[in-house]
Amino acid sequence: MAVKLRLMRMGKKKQPTYRVVAADSRKARNGRFIEIVGTYNPRQEPSLIEIDNERALHWLRHGAQPSERVQKLLVISGAWEEFTGEAAPAINAPAKVTKAASAEAVDAPAEDASAEDVSAEDASAEAPDAGSEPGEDSEAASAEEEADSNAETAEAEEAAEEDAEKAEGGES
Repeated sequence: MAVKLRLMRMGKKKQPTYRVVAADSRKARNGRFIEIVGTYNPRQEPSLIEIDNERALHWLRHGAQPSERVQKLLVISGAWEEFTGEAAPAINAPAKVTKAASAEAVDAPAEDASAEDVSAEDASAEAPDAGSEPGEDSEAASAEEEADSNAETAEAEEAAEEDAEKAEGGES
């Protein structure tokens, strides 16, 4: 008898909940099963996964084959990692992104951003809104160009200082 760990659909119309069951692979989806291993409710936020890892491991060790979805649920519950003995690849579950969270991500500078990038962002932050007079837009553009040229000058000065230090170190 080939045993599979699979989902058995329960619940009302358009409101599914599932049981994770060990069943004969020849039986129908909602047919006779051997044992209930856990439950899965995808409609809750976040999804509710309750799996008896001890029983799931028992069936896996005795040759039961999980369906794709059940294998993902076992990875989440930790039973699959314990069964295989190695770290399972992380599953990228789609996370809900709120407008506030996405706005914070856009506003926050990157961690590896250099000082030049930050100064350019500061210059653009001081720029007037798009609804301002046309003459002010050119002033904002010139302010950005000036910030960029200042950053390039600072880089050139740092490079010259490093070269001078190397030259002094080489003479000694």
